[in-house]
Amino acid sequence: MKQIQKLYPHLLAIIGFILVSLIYFSPVLRGKKIYQSDIVQYTAMAKEQNDFRANENAEPYWTDAAFGGMPTYQMGAKYPNDFIGHLDDALRFLPRPADYMFLYFFGFYILLMVLKVDPLKAFFGALAFGFSTYLVIILGVGHNAKAHAIAYMPMVVAGIILVFRKKYIIGGLLTMFAVALELNANHFQMTYYLLFLLLFLGIYYAIKFILNKEYKELLKVGAVFLGALILAIGANATNLLATKEYADFSIRGKSELTFDAEGKKKTENTALNRSYITEYSYGIAESFNLIAPRLFGGGNGEVLNDDSSVYNYMIQVGASPEEARQFTQGYGKTYWGKQPIVEAPAYIGIVIFFLAILGLYHDKRKLKYAFLVGAIFSLVLSWGKNLSLVTDFFIDYVPMYDKFRAVSSIQVILELCFPILAILGLHSFFTTEKEKQWSSLWKSTATVLGILIGLFLLKGMFDFSSDIDQQLLQMFNQGEDKSFGIGFIDALVEDRKSLYSADLLTSAFFVIITFVPLYLYSKNKLSHTTAVILVGLFMVADLVLVDKKYVNNEDFVSAREVDMPFVASPTDEQIMQDTTRYRVLDVAGYLTAKASYFHKSIGGYSAVRPQRMQELFDYQIVNNNLEVLNMLNVKYIMQTNEEGKEFATKNSEVNGNAWFVNEIKMVGNADQEMKALNKLETKKVATLQNVVEVKNIPLKYVSDSTATIKLTYHKPNHLKYISNNKNEGFAVFSEMYYKNGWKATIDGKEAPILRVNYTLRGLQIPAGNHKIEFKFEPQVIKTGSIIALISSIGMVLLLAGGIYFDRKKKAS
Repeated sequence: MKQIQKLYPHLLAIIGFILVSLIYFSPVLRGKKIYQSDIVQYTAMAKEQNDFRANENAEPYWTDAAFGGMPTYQMGAKYPNDFIGHLDDALRFLPRPADYMFLYFFGFYILLMVLKVDPLKAFFGALAFGFSTYLVIILGVGHNAKAHAIAYMPMVVAGIILVFRKKYIIGGLLTMFAVALELNANHFQMTYYLLFLLLFLGIYYAIKFILNKEYKELLKVGAVFLGALILAIGANATNLLATKEYADFSIRGKSELTFDAEGKKKTENTALNRSYITEYSYGIAESFNLIAPRLFGGGNGEVLNDDSSVYNYMIQVGASPEEARQFTQGYGKTYWGKQPIVEAPAYIGIVIFFLAILGLYHDKRKLKYAFLVGAIFSLVLSWGKNLSLVTDFFIDYVPMYDKFRAVSSIQVILELCFPILAILGLHSFFTTEKEKQWSSLWKSTATVLGILIGLFLLKGMFDFSSDIDQQLLQMFNQGEDKSFGIGFIDALVEDRKSLYSADLLTSAFFVIITFVPLYLYSKNKLSHTTAVILVGLFMVADLVLVDKKYVNNEDFVSAREVDMPFVASPTDEQIMQDTTRYRVLDVAGYLTAKASYFHKSIGGYSAVRPQRMQELFDYQIVNNNLEVLNMLNVKYIMQTNEEGKEFATKNSEVNGNAWFVNEIKMVGNADQEMKALNKLETKKVATLQNVVEVKNIPLKYVSDSTATIKLTYHKPNHLKYISNNKNEGFAVFSEMYYKNGWKATIDGKEAPILRVNYTLRGLQIPAGNHKIEFKFEPQVIKTGSIIALISSIGMVLLLAGGIYFDRKKKAS
């Protein structure tokens, strides 16, 4: 009975997490869904895959709808024997996005339990972590995989700490399942960043073991971690192997080209371009947004009210209140930081920061320094190009660092570490001696208020200008009244200054009201529970008030609008009347997925789009190389005229789905092949790299004017053709070449697929009539599924064994 009673606080906490998640995202209770921009794009990209799954009750693992064709490995493909995925589904039982918020809370609560924080403080600490502004914002825009991976980070840390504390059974099991769930979330950038924090924790504990000469125990720790890691990786083998296989094919792999699209020699040898990696770099001064959210104007879409200087300026120049309001909402660009797009500031909460400083003053656990180092480390790396010396070192020398962009997102480690430090600080405050409570309390209060006052005094050092100001000035100075634009920019700067001051005062207010209950408790004028509840409420309210400005009920729409995000335009409907198999180029929306929702597009929306298709676009298509569009079977080109009206141009020169060529032009490398495409007659000539597999391929073929090759059956993963040629021929297929998984047969006999024209498939075909088939049957899925099954069985056996031995140990 006592054991059950011990569970009551935890059950109440879990119920609380469920209720808070549903209350914050209350429209889900009415069947509505949050409109997430990235998920809208994903829905369009994955439509062909999802339709195939619904109709065939199987996975295609390949889609024709985007970038001419690519694997679906990073588009939500479902794999056999994914038992960890089923466990994850069970944990995410709430409607989205409340499910991810619940995971934030639940995972962090487990970590705080491991850190021996009492349930009440852990409950509020978990809420504070989950309501960290960045974590809420990524749910608003649809970075679901990122949120998913972040949510499991605390569990991983909890398992690691337990093992280092020699709790080998429970720690090993938690580590094993947490790492498996973390990998299953499939956002390897977040997982990669987590490794840095785990490194710091590992160094801290390793030093302790070595100083205590506990070498044997350190070996046990390593063995437990190794076993847990092997099984966790094995349970995710299919996804990991498929991702690794595809990585080199995507833009995350290194290009074979040694010159750029302008013809200049490349100076970098990184997987991603250095400027692309560091495009989203957090400003050094902008980092103070972590403790006062709108010091740099908030986000790009910040909404100004009727008290703003921009609104009042519009009234002064004669606008009606409604006109002034519309103008203010449209042009109130208050963000003046250096990042190109910011949905909202990455605010961790001033109360969190205050309590973290409090803990640094008096918490006796040295573990706090590992988390402090992790926070500072992630902050410094988030500066990216603004601290290029450090960033360049990591790009050039740290393995895999050059495979991820948006370096500012490494701040997720800081957003994990500071709430830990804060709750450790709060917990230790109530357990330390009374005389020391006041000492650490006034020091931390003075420190935080001193920083806020210093920022207020330094206000005059900033000019509050942004790169967008000049664009706005040029826009509004095109008329006769040149003074309007200047007046508007001046008003905009005043609003930025107002936000700067207002948020510093708000942060100072929250520091003071948090100080009060802690001070009263230290003087025995307030109970422990009351003080904790008040501080907890202030901590959560501080964050929620900011969160609600950026993600709120207005972001929810009907389920239909999310599930069917695009409506066919007249141009789409016109194109879809053509029932043949062809591709579409949406010129204005090449890197958006709308065209993929209705057509087979050579564009799309993906951070891991195919490398060679992207290079074809950059080097050839943007230069209006019609021959490249012909070979890609681009029959319709969607464009907009000067009035912004969409229209489609039909390309009558397309090569079709497959054709015979007269000649093969052998090239030595990727550079030569790309240059050969500049003037290639793709209907007659195909390029082929001179590799071992093509040594005996004839370079000339006798032309047969009656020769045909026709597509007779097509699904994303299965294509059938009939060929008729009096002579031996070489056929080019307007399908993306992918080395692994695709198999070709001619009359049932396997034939080697050759990569031609930089991206397409080619086959040498004997004379006569033949049946040709392409099937996508990736071996990586079969191999990975077997490993996943074996590993999952191993995990279950270990879990059962762990429970048995733990009970046996307690019984003895």
